[in-house]
Formats: sequence, structure tokens, C-alpha cells
Amino acid sequence: MTHFPSFVTLFIFLFSTVLIKAQGPFLNPLQEQYQISITETDGEIKIDGLLDEPIWKTIQPVSDFWMSFPIDNRKAEEDYQTEVMMAYDEKNIYIAAICHGEGPYVMPSLKRDSRSFWNGDAFAFMFDPVNEKTNAFSFGINTAGVQTESLISGGTALRGGSGSSVINTAWDNTWLGEVTIRPDRWVAEVAIPFKTLRFSDKEIWGVNFIRGVSKKNEWHTWSPVPVQNMGIDISFTGAMLWDKPPKASKSNISVIPYSLVSTFRDFSNDEPIDNNLQIGGDAKIALTSSLNLDITINPDFSQVDVDEQVTNLTTVNIRFPERRLFFLENSDIYSDIGIPPMRPFFSRKIGLDDDGNPIPIAYGARLSGNVNKDLRIGVMNLQTKSTDQFLGQNYTSLSAHQQVWGRSVIKGYVHNRQAFSEGSFLGDDYNRQGGLEFSYRSEDGQWLATGGYGLSWSPDVDGDNYYYNGIISFNSRTFNIYSNISGVGNNYRADMGFIPRINHYDAVRDTTIQIGFHHGFTRASYRILPEDNSVINSHSFSFRNVFDFTKDGWDLIQNNMSAGYSLNWANSSSIDVEFAIDRQGLLFPFDFTGENPLPVGNYTYRYVELEYQSDSRNPFSFELGFRTGGFFNGDRSEYSIGLDYRAQPWGNFSLNFVYNDLVFPEEYGTTELFLISPRLEFNFSRSLFWTTFLQYNTQRENFNINSRLQWRFKPQSDLFIVYTDNYATDIWGPKNRGIVLKMNYWINL
Repeated sequence: MTHFPSFVTLFIFLFSTVLIKAQGPFLNPLQEQYQISITETDGEIKIDGLLDEPIWKTIQPVSDFWMSFPIDNRKAEEDYQTEVMMAYDEKNIYIAAICHGEGPYVMPSLKRDSRSFWNGDAFAFMFDPVNEKTNAFSFGINTAGVQTESLISGGTALRGGSGSSVINTAWDNTWLGEVTIRPDRWVAEVAIPFKTLRFSDKEIWGVNFIRGVSKKNEWHTWSPVPVQNMGIDISFTGAMLWDKPPKASKSNISVIPYSLVSTFRDFSNDEPIDNNLQIGGDAKIALTSSLNLDITINPDFSQVDVDEQVTNLTTVNIRFPERRLFFLENSDIYSDIGIPPMRPFFSRKIGLDDDGNPIPIAYGARLSGNVNKDLRIGVMNLQTKSTDQFLGQNYTSLSAHQQVWGRSVIKGYVHNRQAFSEGSFLGDDYNRQGGLEFSYRSEDGQWLATGGYGLSWSPDVDGDNYYYNGIISFNSRTFNIYSNISGVGNNYRADMGFIPRINHYDAVRDTTIQIGFHHGFTRASYRILPEDNSVINSHSFSFRNVFDFTKDGWDLIQNNMSAGYSLNWANSSSIDVEFAIDRQGLLFPFDFTGENPLPVGNYTYRYVELEYQSDSRNPFSFELGFRTGGFFNGDRSEYSIGLDYRAQPWGNFSLNFVYNDLVFPEEYGTTELFLISPRLEFNFSRSLFWTTFLQYNTQRENFNINSRLQWRFKPQSDLFIVYTDNYATDIWGPKNRGIVLKMNYWINL
């Protein structure tokens, strides 16, 4: 405890110092060349996709979009160019986009924020109102008029999945958009209320426009973006020029109350039926144009998508993503510290048990956003309720990002969990963490170097309580290398974080032991981009090395080395091949089959993996996967099939099947594991959806049904009917069953 106050003092000192940097009117050279003026209008604009208002006839559009994928060295074809115009009045920003190019167009779904949204034709745009490359707002609309929106953080958004950490797709807000389709083009018209955005009083905003063309399997951007980066990368914005700074809304308060009725039966514990009536709600209050206060009282997340189960053949827990809306806006302020997946903060540790079951939250409050152009903060406090299994817990988190030297950031955090019972805090039941991190990022986003150090404090623990991390990476259009190191002491605890490999399960004693460790990860890849990409988009060669050793004694935990090759065709299909050598160190006996656990020791084995993805633009597409080779002292074969059928645009139907066959020496047994997960999605309109997700997992001996009917009866206001059912597959008997009727209503004050 003696270090904690002094650490807080250092933290406050560093982030109360305002660091001033010189900067011209434009953020980067692109903004000097790519500029769009936004025109004020006093006439009414009807959002119908027709563009028949007088204002649109007076504005000179910007065009000449660049190819961004699969190549980035030339302009998009004239027949598939995009024209964009912008206007504003006292309430809204208006964007009109004319997307040239003949159909047929791919419309993956009528469901808002669908996971398949970006698999079809779409137009998107992003605003960086602070124009500091720290965070941005992204909005997208497709040829069916379906909308999606995201928050974008300031990291590098690389293609191939590694850029997904900078995109927060769960953010929701209210805006309008409509589309009309012509024989040779489609036209989008949207209105973004100023109340939706957080912005400063700047006359220059960062902006970019992104166009997806499914027929060509291409992505275009107005301000050029390198092929290795996604179009929403903040590093490559052009300039949006205001004739005068926009005025912040006089009132920017939203209240979202909800009410629900539910019935639930726990068959496993032979509990009686539990009928429940519950009310609660959220409030969003803009304290300034860029600083927001979120309040939640008695929140409920019953409408959130269930976790997609996986077959876990590792010795550590799987990290599932956060899906609860309250935790998602500006979540990078808290979570973007450390290395993936070793994070001192992980919001799923709040209000959920280790199996993902909800622990009721009494209230929560979060203050987040920009204090000034360089400083972002996040302050959060939540209180969970006491249950039969858990004490009430109070969670407090303070995090801050101070931007320096262009895009570099000093980050700091203090997290505190403390038990709360019968109206008072328990002095001997707490966990606290604090740390600092410096992250250097070059202006073009190609170079990244990070170093951080933290400590934790828990009762009756003294010393060996550290956490450290370091990162270095370089990304170009053909070459990519990323390397990180990190480690924790034996006594480091992160009750509000996620640190895999620190806990080891002993199958003989049925107990878990915590052991500090050192971790290293290196990934390098080289990509060949053919000049003629009419058939093949790219070849990629990659190498990866992962190692984990105990802190004391340098005993092996794991060391995996792999080499891979990827071929991406112009029609969006791909094939991936990987060969790996894996060394696993079991520090304690571990069981995969239910027979005798594997003994302590080091195991070396080899395996090969193959995966094929068909053309995702077709109504029917599929994925095939195969793995074969060793597994500890035995063998493992895995077969996977993913089938998708799109009945455009009203239906999406998929089936994922994974089969694992584990064969060990006779005394350690054999097992076959199945994971089958069909998903059915019916879109009756752009406001009425029915989704049913089934999961049969023999590893967890569980069969799950989750069925959800959603009616969006007005913007951001929904009626949900959610049915869940869990069965124990070993006896094919019900474990629990429930149904919820919930309504939330969005009110702007």
C-alpha cells in the first residue's frame, strides 16, 4: 500500500501538465491537397435519396476517388467513380453521394449494424472533429438504405483483421439516410445531427469518404489510403473546411429508459420459476462539445448477442469480446494499454462471472472524451449487487491519454476493485492497479514503439507485483513486422484485467496456481502485389513465433513457430496454408479427454493447417478448414466447414461445423469433440428482425438456443423478445430456460 498514493501523485502530475505542440492549419500533407468545403443552407433538405433540393445543384462535388484495395497506385475507373457533396444547417450535417457503376448490387442484410454489412456495396464517411488523429466517427449506408456506425480510435487500422481493435462497431446513435437506385448508379443522402457528434470549435475537421464496390471486389477512398490500411484509418484524412466553426448544441442530453418482464427457470438447481419485473435506464449528457457523461441505473443487457462458443484446446481461458453498449463508447481509453490480449483493463470482468453469466449492476457512471485537443480522459465507477454467490463489488477506473509529438501518446491508468457489503467497503478485499505507458507512432502510422510498466496491490501481498510491456512494429504496403514482449510477477493480480497464461490448472488436485511469466511474440509478413490483378490480388508469406516462460526458473510454458502462405484471388476467394512446430510445457497435469491427465513435462509436435474461403459475393459461399499433426504426446485432426446462404436482402442462413479428433496413448484416452452452430436471420424490413442462434458444443456438454425478435419502432428505440434455452447434452435435460420482453425508448432532451 505504500506505493499506491505516490503513484497516483505521479499520475496526476503528468496528466495535469498541458503539453503544447506547434502545428499548422492542416494536420498532414493530404489535407493540403484533399479539401471539401461544407456549404451552409437555409433551405429544407428532405432525406429521400433524390437530391432534388436547390442546394445540391449549386455545390461542386469532390470526386477522383483512389483505389485503396486491392491496389493503391491508381485512381478508380471512371465508370465506378463517386461524387460527394456536403451542406449544413443549424441542426444537421448533410452528405450526398452519387455512386456510379451498374448493378446488380450486393445487399447482405436489412438489419442495422449487421456483421455482414461490409460484404456488399456501401458508402461510408468518417469525421475527425478534433483533427488530432485521436478518435473519429464513422457512418455507413448500403444500397438497401441500411445504416451502420462506429467509433474509431487513433491506432493503425491494418487490413486482415489486425485493424479491428480500432473500430468500435457497437456504438449506436441517431441519424437519417435514404438511397435511390438508378440503372447506372445509386445515390445516398444522409443527415447527421450535430447532437450525434462530439466536436470542438475548429474550422477544419478531418474527413474521408469510402466506397465499396462488390462487383469489382474493390474499395475506393477520396483521400488516398495505402493498401495495407483500412479506409477508416485516421492517418489519411482530407480536410473538411467550415466557413465558420459549428456551434455546439444548446442541449445535448439523451435519456433511454427501459422496462422488462421476464420469466426464468433454473432446472439444474431445481429452482422454482422466477418471474421478474424490472425497470432502469441510461442517460447521455454532453458536458462539453467533446466530453460526455454516461449514467446507467439498474442496467440490463439481456438483448445482447450471446458469446459464440469455440472448441478450446489450449490450457488457458478464451477471451470473448465485450458486447454491452455502456462499456463500449470511448472504450479504447481504458482498454488500449498493454498488449493484446494481456490488458490491465477488460470490461467483461465487471458484471459478469467467469462463465459469462450476468452479475446484476446497481448503477454506473462514466465520464469520457476530450478535455482539450491533446488530452482524453476516462473516469468510471460501477457498483454490482450482492448475490447468493458473490459479494457486491465497487469498480473505479481512471485513465488518461496525453497526446505529444504529433501522434505519440502518454497513457496512464488507476483501477480499483473493492468488495462492498451491508453498506460499507471491506478493507481486506480489494485489488488495485496503476501504470504508465508511452506509445510513439509516426505521422504516417507505419512505425509504432510502445513501453509500459505497472503495479498491482492486494491484501497481504508484498513485492513481485509488476507488469511490463513493450511493442515495436513497422507496416508498409509489402512488408509488415510486429513484435512485443511483456511479463508479470508472481504476485501481480488484475481483477479488472485479462492476463492469460498466469493461471495454471492442476487436474490432479483440481486447483489453480498463479505463476508469473515472460511473454514474447513476433510476426513478420511479406506481400507481393501483382501489377495485373485481374486474377490474383496478392501473395503473402508470413512467419510467427510465440514464447512464454515462467519468471522463476525459465521453465517452458509454450513456444510456437509457424510459417504460412496466403493467396488472395480477385474474386474475393482465398487459400491459406500454415506449417507449425509447437512446444508446450505442462507445469501441472492437464486433462483433455476425461481419462488420466497428461503428465508434467515438455511436449514437441508438428502440424499443418489449410483453409479455403470461396467468393463471398455469391449468394452461397463456404469455408473449408483442415488441420492434422501432433498434439502433445498424441495426434489431432480437425475438420471445419462454414456454409452461408444469402437470400438478398431478407434472409441470411449459416452453419458452422467443427470436428476435432484427439488420440493419445491408451492410458490418456481419446475423444471426439463437435461444435455445430447454425444461425438463422430473417429481415422483414429495415426495422423488424428475427435472429435465432443455436450452438451444440460437446466439449462444454451444452446445447444452447438464443432467439431474438427486434422491432425498432423509432430511431434507437426497440422492443425485444428474447428466448434462451440451455440443455445438458450428457443427459439431454434442460439446464435453464428464460424469456424476456423488453422495451427501451430513446428521448432527446
